[in-house]
Amino acid sequence: MADASFDIVSEIDLAELDNALNQAQRELATRFDFRGTGADVERKSEEAVTITAETEERAKAALDVLKDKLIKRGISLKALTAEEPRQSGKTTKIDGTFQQGIPQDQAKKIAKIIRDEGPKNVKPQVQGDKLRVTGKKRDDLQDVIALLKGQDLEVALQFTNYR
Repeated sequence: MADASFDIVSEIDLAELDNALNQAQRELATRFDFRGTGADVERKSEEAVTITAETEERAKAALDVLKDKLIKRGISLKALTAEEPRQSGKTTKIDGTFQQGIPQDQAKKIAKIIRDEGPKNVKPQVQGDKLRVTGKKRDDLQDVIALLKGQDLEVALQFTNYR
């Protein structure tokens, strides 16, 4: 029998991200406490967003609205990196980026956790921006998934291609 395997990835469902951004824009446009503050959430690229408001407090509140919508759409907040608010003329802006893929240093850290704490007969292998874990038994692979879900890592993980 061939070895069982699965991939560890860090991806964002772009359709859900669009939905969360649209919901945040709609809420900022209709909520009473955001009226007249120029609060807006704008997507700059596939993985970048800019939050704009007239004051720093309203910009931070708009960021909280966006975070709330991301959680409701099933997108982990670990995927969002928001910078400090900065003044841009009369407005305050917060730039945010969404991380796709597992950075090399994090992939090595995850592989080390699997080797040190996981079942002995599973092998993690870094493949670009994802990890492939192989093993003889599917139960061992499920133990690895449970182990990683219990860890507090800096990236949001999904487990795909379970065979």
